[in-house]
Amino acid sequence: MIYLICAVVVVGVLCVFDLFLTFAVLRRLRENTAELDRLAAPRPEFEPWDPKAVVGQTLPELAGGPAERVVAFFDANCDVCHEHAPDFAEEARAFDGAAAVVSGKGPQAEELLAAVGGEVPVTRVDEAMTLVNSIGLKAFPTYALVDADGTITGAATSARALASRVPAA
Repeated sequence: MIYLICAVVVVGVLCVFDLFLTFAVLRRLRENTAELDRLAAPRPEFEPWDPKAVVGQTLPELAGGPAERVVAFFDANCDVCHEHAPDFAEEARAFDGAAAVVSGKGPQAEELLAAVGGEVPVTRVDEAMTLVNSIGLKAFPTYALVDADGTITGAATSARALASRVPAA
C-alpha cells in the first residue's frame, strides 16, 4: 500500500510541475506572437532613390579641381560605406583627382576617415553635412562625377560604374 501512495504522490507532483511548465510555455507563446505580429505588420514603402537625381547640382565647394573627378559620399552610420571605403581608397589611384565626403560623427566617422584617407582628400564631418544637404543626397554610398566647375555630371552607387568614364591619372 505504501508503494501505491508514493506512486500517486510522485505522479501528482509531476502533473503539477507539468502544469507550471505548460503555463510558462503559453506565456512565452503569447509574448512571441505579439512580437511576430509587430514584425509582420506592413511597413511603409520607401521610394527607391536614383543617384542620378543629383546630376546637374552644383557644389561650389568642390570647384577648381581637375576636368572631371569622382567624389564619394559616405556616412559614418552606413555599414555598406564602411565596406566600400577601402575599395574606393584603392580605386582612387585610377581616378583623376578623387575625393571623399564623410558625414557623421564619433568613432565610426573616424574609422571611415581612416579607411578612406591616404591619397584621397577628404571633406570632414561638419562641412560634409552642408554638401550632402545642398544636393539632396538620400543614399550612401553615392559616387558622383564632378567637373571643374563643381557641377555633378554623373552619379551611381558604385565607384566601378563611374570608373570607365573617368580617365586614368
